[in-house]
Amino acid sequence: MDLILWRHAEAEVAPEGGDDLSRSLTKKGERQAMRMASWLDRHLPEGTRVLVSPSRRTQQTVMSLGRKFKLRDELVPETSVDDVMNLLKWHPETGPQLKGPVLLVGHQPYLGQLVARLLGMRDEMCPVRKGGVWWLRTRIRDGQPQTVLLTVACPELTSSSWDDRS
Repeated sequence: MDLILWRHAEAEVAPEGGDDLSRSLTKKGERQAMRMASWLDRHLPEGTRVLVSPSRRTQQTVMSLGRKFKLRDELVPETSVDDVMNLLKWHPETGPQLKGPVLLVGHQPYLGQLVARLLGMRDEMCPVRKGGVWWLRTRIRDGQPQTVLLTVACPELTSSSWDDRS
């Protein structure tokens, strides 16, 4: 199974007492989403399932990709890494039960916690940059599931204007 984790692009700061789920992307975030979507579109296999947090910023991020996606309440910002593992039908001893590639568009901290857990990192969380993608692959080695990191990509390095840090 390939698991592609895409953190939403840069979003506006929520106003005092505002609804976190309704935050929109900034102009920079829109550019980040477009760059990353262009890169993903060239690399994602056909038939990739796309699961997305119901937040406005994740939906705006994935809409740049132009593929069908499914909103999942399990992917709200305050969810736990265990809830994400359950959504993916990922068992600690046997690995993922889902077949085929899955693109998950979501939030920190659970994306970083998922990376750390699946890669066996000592820290409980790995920083995942806004708009960035972590591509993991799980395979069976000697009867045990093994997760490897295929690539990490960020919007600034996915286009010909990679030196544009705006």
